[in-house]
Amino acid sequence: MELKRVVITGLGALTPIGNTVEEYWNNLEKGVSGAGPITRFDCTKFKTRFACEVKGFDILKYMEKKDARKLDLFSQFAVACADDAVKDAGIEASDVNKDRIGVIWGTGIGGLSTFFREVMEFGRGDGTPRFNPFFIPMMISDIASGHISMRHGFRGPNYITTSACASSNNAIIDACTYIRLGKAEMMIAGGSEAAVNEPAVGGFNAMKALSERNDSPQTASRPFDNERDGFVIGEGAGALVLEELEHAKARGAKIYAEVAGSGMSADAYHLTAPHPEGLGVVLVLNEALHDAGISISDIDYINVHGTSTPLGDVAELKAITKVFGDHVFDLNISSTKSMTGHLLGGAGAVEALASVLAVYKNIIPPTINHFTDDPNIDPRLNLTFNKAQYRNVNYAVSNCFGFGGHNATVIFKKYTA
Repeated sequence: MELKRVVITGLGALTPIGNTVEEYWNNLEKGVSGAGPITRFDCTKFKTRFACEVKGFDILKYMEKKDARKLDLFSQFAVACADDAVKDAGIEASDVNKDRIGVIWGTGIGGLSTFFREVMEFGRGDGTPRFNPFFIPMMISDIASGHISMRHGFRGPNYITTSACASSNNAIIDACTYIRLGKAEMMIAGGSEAAVNEPAVGGFNAMKALSERNDSPQTASRPFDNERDGFVIGEGAGALVLEELEHAKARGAKIYAEVAGSGMSADAYHLTAPHPEGLGVVLVLNEALHDAGISISDIDYINVHGTSTPLGDVAELKAITKVFGDHVFDLNISSTKSMTGHLLGGAGAVEALASVLAVYKNIIPPTINHFTDDPNIDPRLNLTFNKAQYRNVNYAVSNCFGFGGHNATVIFKKYTA
């Protein structure tokens, strides 16, 4: 069968460096760090005492207080961000069939703050079970997509993807597939995470995954730098409206970019560590290129997973070099996690936004906080250090990888009629 073309017609962003798409993009271009001391809990005794938190978020701009109290923060982020994307796409103002619009959202952890709070309150009691009646629907991961659909009346496919830090890339891929196959006309896809809390920070500290650069939070996320010591945990959300091309044209929608192709693979190697030679990443990149029907020479930019961990950064670059050969030196590569931190299950969504806007605006956001070259990284690679670069971007790759060896890659292209 002939697959439908899928375009991006709406965007929403709620990030540590901006609560709108415009703020987010402007700060990406400027190379602004979203890191600072943790304010969400008393972290005095923790090894890591900083994070990339969302600042100035007010859910009451989107819903009444009595309704907001029924949502975990990760769902609040999801609802707010999706509302903005829907508005940007002009869905409410157009004549659309809501039976043919779905929501696929991604999160790695879901309502961890709610779960932690309820369990702690139970533990402080006398054993009598006194739980919030909304405990379960606040905690469960799938509730975010449910809330989005209920707010807008979208009755198409609706569920959550959970594949650790690849979650929202998987959501975008699934949403695209439904449209390509003609099973939906529009899909809201993206992801959110709200894991700046005691169990998440403590758990990642126990794994020695987080940076402990407490004396300099804003320079702690430093992908590819020789002194990198772990990722910086972030929070927030990103949302994209995916739409079948002819449907978008018929309603006169603004088109940011087209989804060219995607790929998924597994490392089948280790619980948390990447394959040292990046074999799963090689597989996912080749699959995405094949799905898009393009060659390696077509790619201009790769928004890498680039978490700022000693093992992961090198393994990803090894895989990219294997796939792209000499063309790798003509690419721009950058890690926007150097600015946003790592949004875990929401990472793919906010990085997809960065990739789409790089295509739309012909600007490559930088990898900030580079101070010292890593001798294990080829100096000929253009890792877009410290300053945005300008070039024509026809195709951009967005990589996301998750604990468990999950790999998901999406390729965006400049839209042409």
